[in-house]
Amino acid sequence: MSYYPPQPSHPEQPGHPHQAWQAPPAEPPADPRHGIRALSAAYRRLRRVATLTALGYFVLFLILSAYAPGLMTGKITGGLNVALLLGLIQLPVTLIAVAAYEKSARRRVDPLAEAVRLEAAPTTQGARR
Repeated sequence: MSYYPPQPSHPEQPGHPHQAWQAPPAEPPADPRHGIRALSAAYRRLRRVATLTALGYFVLFLILSAYAPGLMTGKITGGLNVALLLGLIQLPVTLIAVAAYEKSARRRVDPLAEAVRLEAAPTTQGARR
């Protein structure tokens, strides 16, 4: 299937009535796989950073609990020790990771997704006809 309109069998004569409004042939659509690959890479990078942030802190907490019990049982004030403080900090760290994920997704991934959607729009409309 060609993306170019059929060419006339004879060259148009100057002053031919149809020559003035005929547009040049349209460019073939860009390869949509390039946009999808870029979108996939951006999304993959975003997932890795968010996962390593949230789970990395939790794994650090577990490692300290297993291999540094003296540090974790150290008193800070009254009944608050280091382990309890680090455990309480886990929730804000996770919420910050989620907020950073959302902000980064809006800034980096959503524009790529919109570009892929716009590239695919003419193709899907043509297929419906």
